[in-house]
Amino acid sequence: MLQLNPPLPLNTPKGEGFAHILIDYGPESDLYWTVFITATGEIWTFANREVRASKNITLGRTHPQKPQPAAAEERLPVPMYPVG
Repeated sequence: MLQLNPPLPLNTPKGEGFAHILIDYGPESDLYWTVFITATGEIWTFANREVRASKNITLGRTHPQKPQPAAAEERLPVPMYPVG
């Protein structure tokens, strides 16, 4: 678990926000981003495949696509401890 300082702006299925925490469960799991949603103040954790870097004109990222939420079958629970 890593606290991001400064937080990173991200696009999520819930809207734009700032990632404050990055969670890495290891090489066989997605990275998970804990994001504070700007419009609502909600705090959500998203898999890496569900987020995109926000617009940054300087870096040439002018039209980032809004990510789609993962399908229900892709949202598997993540064990807190190794299984097996």
